Amino acid sequence: MCRDSLTFPRVLLQRAVRVVYVLRVTTRTIAIDELRTITVIGSGTMGAGIAHVAAIAGYAVQLFDAAAGAAAAGLGRIEKNLAKGVELGKLTAADRDAALARIRPCDDLAAACTHTDCAIEAVPEVIALKREIFAAIDRAAPEHALLATNTSSLPISEIATSVRAPSRLVGMHFFNPVHVMKLVEIVRHTGSDPAAVSLAVSLAEKLGKTPITVADSPGFASSRLGLVIGLEAMRMVEQGVASPADIDTAMKLGYGHPMGPLELTDLVGLDVRLGIAEHLSTAIGPAFTPPAVLREKVAAGKLGKKTGEGFYRWSPDGKRLG
Repeated sequence: MCRDSLTFPRVLLQRAVRVVYVLRVTTRTIAIDELRTITVIGSGTMGAGIAHVAAIAGYAVQLFDAAAGAAAAGLGRIEKNLAKGVELGKLTAADRDAALARIRPCDDLAAACTHTDCAIEAVPEVIALKREIFAAIDRAAPEHALLATNTSSLPISEIATSVRAPSRLVGMHFFNPVHVMKLVEIVRHTGSDPAAVSLAVSLAEKLGKTPITVADSPGFASSRLGLVIGLEAMRMVEQGVASPADIDTAMKLGYGHPMGPLELTDLVGLDVRLGIAEHLSTAIGPAFTPPAVLREKVAAGKLGKKTGEGFYRWSPDGKRLG
């Protein structure tokens, strides 16, 4: 089995190599009914979730991850979530089996992209990593393929400079858990082709999502609004205003939020929220300065649900303990 030379741990440690293309090419944007195959880059929580909904929607899915065994592990998470769906009566066993048959784990990035109609990147929020990955995707993917990044806050325009036709790259910001959450932010940068934006909107709808279209600005719409509430909730914990549970209850019962801001932080990951806060505090201003309690918990490895403790404690099967 051939291996791709790109590995995420190496990229995270090495100095970013800027890829500059002098030539900018134009591309033909396909219609939504022509889109058959989707490549998902990154098989973690978000990547596996995107692959899940794409397979359910009937697309052939190439699930790539550079880490050995990670794509197969991602497929295992998808299988577990699909089994839960069958148990709850949300889909049939036949639907589950058909969806799983559409997903192909892959450890060769070029092979995963060679015949794709859409490549969706869902790797950690490190812009140098995303740029390097898209440069590699651009070398392998057909010119008609839509390129999308799942970033929640990084500038789409900067990521887009790593491909020869920046106009075909857009943001598609999914929400966790992907197979449950309905919103997808479609992010257009100043050079986006309107046809590419329209295709991304149509694809989100085909995946059973409700898309909104936003401009490429720090934090887009959802991260910017949601993080302000989350950070203020953390400051209230620091100041002893109320317990995490009572703050979350206030937002659920007083404002109709389905989940409180601190429980949501545990679900998203405290490390993820810290990274976004640091980026937005630089890009927008001090309203997004990370509270001390957030930094302390991340430093202690208390990253939320994925580590068993954040603002709450969590059981290994994902149930909140308090």
